[in-house]
Amino acid sequence: MLNFCSLYSGSSGNSLFVQSDSTKVLVDCGVSSKKIEEALKQIEVDASSINAILVTHEHVDHVKGLSTFSSKYNIPIFANQETFDNMEKYITKVKDNNIKKFNVSENFTIGDLKISPFSIPHDAANPCGFNISDNHNKISIATDIGHMNNNLLKELEGSSFVLLESNYDTEVLKCCSYPFKLKSRISGPNGHLSNNIASKTISYLFKNGLKQAMLGHLSKESNFPELAYRTTIDELISNGIDENKVRLSVASREHPGNLITI
Repeated sequence: MLNFCSLYSGSSGNSLFVQSDSTKVLVDCGVSSKKIEEALKQIEVDASSINAILVTHEHVDHVKGLSTFSSKYNIPIFANQETFDNMEKYITKVKDNNIKKFNVSENFTIGDLKISPFSIPHDAANPCGFNISDNHNKISIATDIGHMNNNLLKELEGSSFVLLESNYDTEVLKCCSYPFKLKSRISGPNGHLSNNIASKTISYLFKNGLKQAMLGHLSKESNFPELAYRTTIDELISNGIDENKVRLSVASREHPGNLITI
């Protein structure tokens, strides 16, 4: 059995919770330690029971509360070498024995969880997503993706649950208040994933056995939850998939969602 909860997901901060029969991990700590503690309390999880923190990349919306949370509860942090090298100011309080390095191309275990990192196209040092599995199911976490490619699709195939970025709507991005340089970064090959591409990816995965999906890391300025959801539903319908038979949701930026059993 795997449980999943999006504590926070969006351009203002990210933290995800994954639980197996005997292991609890966070993916990213991009909000304050206090906010993570409060979110975990809402789903009846004691912050001191977290076994590890996985880090996707060093951008502040993924590591803001990392140092305080890890040091307060003596929790090991798992990241690749390049990510550690580029987030030194966010791990100042972390004990040396809680620095755990992995290679993106190699699997490792935390308790009874198998962790399979994979590379993603984003403008960070060595960003990655994660496949997390027990003996029965696999969940995939893939955000901050500049573009979709065949290697990424292969990583997501075979998952029971996927949290996939659906960051911006192309037309809303054009009209929002962001400066041109930021708009270009977001829509570039190492930026973020649009609603359009996310919807096509989700549709492909549902056709190939996916059971449940969540759209995440939505932009506050260039997207709306209803728009991201509707774009994906419309794509599913256009591909002959019954919208009433799929489990699709949108992660909240501001508060934890429900604890989902996979």
